[in-house]
Amino acid sequence: MISIRRAVNKTAPLIRTSTFPIRNNIIIRSLTTTTPPNPCRQWQEETKQTRTRVNIRYFSNSTHTSPALTLHNQTVEKISKNVRQFYDRKEKFRINHGSTNSTRNNGKGKNIINIGGLSHVLEVNPATQTAWVEPNVPMDRLVEETLKYGLVPPVVMEFPGITAGGGYAGTSGESSSFRHGFFNETINRVEMILADGQVIQCSKTERPDLFHGAAGAVGSMGVTTLVELQLQKARKYVETTYHPVSDMPDAIKKVEEMTADPTIDYVDGIMFSKKKGAIITGRLTDTPTENTPVQRFSSPSDPWFYMHVESSIDNSQSSPRFAIPLAEYFFRYDRGAFWVGASAFKYFSFPFNKFTRWFLDDFLHTRMLYTALHTAGMPPGYIVQDLALPYSTATEFVDYTDEYFGIYPLWLCPLKQSPMPTMHPHSASYEADGKTLKPLMNIGLWGYGKEKDLVKANISLEKKLKELGGMKWLYAQTYYNEEQFWEMYDRKWYDGLREKYGATTLPSVYEKVKAAPKTEVAKTLSISEKILKAWPISGFHGIYKAIQSKTYLAARASAWKTLDVAANEEKESH
Repeated sequence: MISIRRAVNKTAPLIRTSTFPIRNNIIIRSLTTTTPPNPCRQWQEETKQTRTRVNIRYFSNSTHTSPALTLHNQTVEKISKNVRQFYDRKEKFRINHGSTNSTRNNGKGKNIINIGGLSHVLEVNPATQTAWVEPNVPMDRLVEETLKYGLVPPVVMEFPGITAGGGYAGTSGESSSFRHGFFNETINRVEMILADGQVIQCSKTERPDLFHGAAGAVGSMGVTTLVELQLQKARKYVETTYHPVSDMPDAIKKVEEMTADPTIDYVDGIMFSKKKGAIITGRLTDTPTENTPVQRFSSPSDPWFYMHVESSIDNSQSSPRFAIPLAEYFFRYDRGAFWVGASAFKYFSFPFNKFTRWFLDDFLHTRMLYTALHTAGMPPGYIVQDLALPYSTATEFVDYTDEYFGIYPLWLCPLKQSPMPTMHPHSASYEADGKTLKPLMNIGLWGYGKEKDLVKANISLEKKLKELGGMKWLYAQTYYNEEQFWEMYDRKWYDGLREKYGATTLPSVYEKVKAAPKTEVAKTLSISEKILKAWPISGFHGIYKAIQSKTYLAARASAWKTLDVAANEEKESH
């Protein structure tokens, strides 16, 4: 996380020694005011102001000076003015975050709102166990900051480069989501710039329809500029157990058993083949069970997590157990990007072994892999999709993927559903009480399939998924036509919400996620671009751009690898 101090030296005279500022409206005001803000947890409006500056309300019990808040306000004001200009010209725009873990095409054009500067943790409050976080704060920097106070988010995305804003605007379900739901369910409040430039806040009690509807809507309701995130007490370790399973029915049975256990904090799974897999459970603890070995995954010489799971269950007659340091557990899939990194070796026909993984470690973290992917494009026949289905049809779906794609491993992750209507994957299936939505099983399908025609493969996948009552995550492109797409979502609700908050000048969710036709893509590529998309030039070009991005430095410099939770708790107590 970048330092703010140098950036705010010139603005120090404007710093308030009061409370946390959240804007209310884009009413232009002056810097002068006759009434100082009241430091309490009520929204207080500044009064008697003249025209030249935004109207600000305050929400915090903090009373310390905060250059970060001043810088945040100034940055959001600039962004809101740019948004308003697009609105006045009736031009649609897209948001540039500076980084992405989406596999969708980012699109081209000059109508871009850059929010890359909103990348700071503004406040961590141990008393309320909350944090105020700007949207471009990645998970690793967030965890590093909250661990200083002995706290962590309840849901932490497994890839360290995924941002807090992306977690809200997209769909982020992880191994703790069977209990807490998607990442946005752990957010209390959001600051957002609407399409007309208004800066507002929303929560479960204030504009609750927007607060809920913008989650998972991929930025089609407005520009997220700040979130208040829930935190929980950190522990030193996640005591992790690998439970072998023989097939998908066995895996689902084990998931149901483990998610019903109140002592379990994390559940996910890996199917290595149709007949072999493991359900992985985790329990937060400061004192692991006696004789439980400590295992790490962040060093170049450490094993990749999925390979460690497979070798452990192959060499054990029971369910092997390991104590994984907390942050190591959160980002256990970073090296190798689950197992997608192995595909890079296959792409270049390069040996894949312990030495080559160690030697090329800088290239095999998720930030570098995603940078290369966005430059090189998806190789022929390569599938990257997350699919959520009812437990009752998950086995049939895996039978289909086994036959049609033959892709393994598969990632399994049980998910607590969000209330409907929603842009998250959902299924209108209820428990016996008729009120509680049944959980979904997410299946991560990532790898080279048998079908080399990517469009044909995805259309087949989407058709089968729909037959079985499942839905795709929208981080990847969708090949449904618009009518098919809206058969799965509540378009009346979505369009009504966009109309209410003036978001119709923004690209719709379908416009953002639909795949461009092959012919359209071919027409827009120049000769040089076509050459750069050819094998193996595209791969080397991707590597070049990844090196140029220097994102490998973020992995090298990660402080979470050495943070001591116990020491942080002692610091907090003093």
